[in-house]
Amino acid sequence: MPIKIGYASGVFDLFHIGHLNLLRNARERCDYLIAGVSTPDMAFEVKGTRPVVPLDERIEIVRSCRYVDQAVADKYIDKTGAWHEHGFDVYFKGSDWIGTQKGTDLQQGMAELGVEVVFLPYTPTTSSTELRRALSRLTIVSGDAAIIAGDTAATA
Repeated sequence: MPIKIGYASGVFDLFHIGHLNLLRNARERCDYLIAGVSTPDMAFEVKGTRPVVPLDERIEIVRSCRYVDQAVADKYIDKTGAWHEHGFDVYFKGSDWIGTQKGTDLQQGMAELGVEVVFLPYTPTTSSTELRRALSRLTIVSGDAAIIAGDTAATA
């Protein structure tokens, strides 16, 4: 019986529990998991921001996750390019894509290649966007202390 190869892509910036959940849930549904880590240019084109953590470091972080068999740089917005490069049987994406045009387009493009798309539960409590927003509000002061920018009570 041939092995089932899965592919899960993401920016994986500021690695958090949502990323871990995606990779864990994906690995439970395939025999070999490839994680595509978005290049800075691709991330900017899709999200409008560049990752905080450099690509090589994000790849190493993701590669070190026990659920991942291989981590690769992902430069493809259209995942058919990733399929041509890596050849996978199932593509994993967060459930926040269900019912969106991007999700429908993804399913159609993958279906043409014989690739199943599986939407995994999205973790709404934590996102890199929210982490980045929270970090941008912090002003670092001496030691481990931090003050929320504009918090007059903390600075008084």
